Amino acid sequence: MIRINEHYRKLQSSYLFSDIAKRVAAFQQAHPETEVIKLGIGDVTRSLPEACIEAFHRAVDEMGEDATFRGYGPEQGYPFLREKIAEFDFQARGAEVAADEVFISDGTKCDTGNFQELFAADIRVAIPDPVYPVYLDTNVMAGRTGAFSQGRYKGITYLSSTAENGFVPTLPDEPVDLIYLCFPNNPTGATIAKDRLKEWVDYARDHRALILFDAAYEIFIRDDGLPHSIYEIDGAREVAVEFRSLSKTAGFTGTRCAYTVVPKDCSAYTADGEKTSVHALWHRRHTTKFNGVSYPVQRAAEAIYSAEGRSQVRERIDYYLANAGRIREAMRGLGYTCAGGKNSPYIWIDGKTESWAFFDLLLNRAGVVCTPGVGFGPCGEGFIRISAFNSRENVDRAMERIKEALGA
Repeated sequence: MIRINEHYRKLQSSYLFSDIAKRVAAFQQAHPETEVIKLGIGDVTRSLPEACIEAFHRAVDEMGEDATFRGYGPEQGYPFLREKIAEFDFQARGAEVAADEVFISDGTKCDTGNFQELFAADIRVAIPDPVYPVYLDTNVMAGRTGAFSQGRYKGITYLSSTAENGFVPTLPDEPVDLIYLCFPNNPTGATIAKDRLKEWVDYARDHRALILFDAAYEIFIRDDGLPHSIYEIDGAREVAVEFRSLSKTAGFTGTRCAYTVVPKDCSAYTADGEKTSVHALWHRRHTTKFNGVSYPVQRAAEAIYSAEGRSQVRERIDYYLANAGRIREAMRGLGYTCAGGKNSPYIWIDGKTESWAFFDLLLNRAGVVCTPGVGFGPCGEGFIRISAFNSRENVDRAMERIKEALGA
């Protein structure tokens, strides 16, 4: 008899964004005359940068000739891309990262979900609340939690992120082994200062813990005083793995390219306390279970680091940040308290009511889709997340609709 992984039965009935899609589909069926404006899921709407498209075409042409055709590439990624990432994303900011510490993949969601496979089932995991669901769900699947009760899983250390602490969680009161951090944060849009991030690095070093640092939105940081990488903090190479994505950076949501940095200084431990290289473990996992990102996609990604590519990427990020500013100011003008919207494409809004109730209000009265904050954890109850990923025209139309729906 084939048996299932019983831990899957602990998962809640469906994924957050599936629930949203079902409600939106029902609304559209009931109101086919209404054009829905989607400011919920964090999917980009601007095209790939021109430099990427040109590189894509050249690489596809190479694949059409025997002399330049590429078959299987290195699972870790081609050196031409790994070298550019190390140079421009880290070394240029004074962060020590070598090209062979960069692993190219098809998405940060995949990598953050898969990385926990390297560790024992009985480690203690700390996860922010609210937070991107994949961190929690993959640890549930792995059997690191107890049952779901009153909005939380037993066995997880939740790091509450609230208005009172500026949506930056404080250090846990109990020892933990694996820590998830995400800055700029999804969903709250909060950022973390260097001194606060250093507290987490120091904690991890003191407790022989490991930080999984999701920096998928770092390109939205405009404040020069904020860290773009955890490796800007002394000692982080020993205790942190960093994840980044080109999805929001350059519109690769449908093209798929991301990367994970695993320093060779980073260690985990055997049951006997023997120090083991996390880099070696991830290298083994990556080469066993992943066959690499396609050559044309990696050439397109490399083009981001050209002078033209950097300029085109910045223009797109500035566009989304301008959208975020318009949303933030519109909602504040309606009397709502907001976080994010600066150094982040997400605006986290206190809806003054239950999250799903405010979601339904905006959908049914304004035809605007947001994301209910409670879907990211109990601390998100009462909040909604609005995404800046849409056209300027749609953002302005959405804000006008919301003003009318709320009686402003």
